Amino acid sequence: MIRGVVDRFYAAAREDPVIGPVFKAAVPDERWRAHIETIIDFWTSMLLGSRRYEGRPLRKHLMLPNLEDAHFQRWLALFRRTVEELCPPAVAAFWADRAERIGNSFRISVRMHRGEEVTQLAPLERETLR
Repeated sequence: MIRGVVDRFYAAAREDPVIGPVFKAAVPDERWRAHIETIIDFWTSMLLGSRRYEGRPLRKHLMLPNLEDAHFQRWLALFRRTVEELCPPAVAAFWADRAERIGNSFRISVRMHRGEEVTQLAPLERETLR
């Protein structure tokens, strides 16, 4: 199920007009398959406690120069739609909640890394996809 979600989500994300350019700039085509395998390891560790992932994903996101709230919102909206389409409701809700926590945490960390004030930052509003 994790592989199915990751494959479908990232295929859609890579073609999305908002976040696709971010992915294409950060992960060249020749490294894309290896990136997907890393993401599968990440989610396997996050959801199942497999410990297959040993990286530091936040650090890579901090290096992206133009990462904004709109990118996080779109990522979460696409991700939520994907898990709701592919997973049983309880699994989809759990996975979407975990993704939203990670997304908001990364968003705050990116802003702090840039020296922005974050103490009054509200959680991201959910984007509804058409």
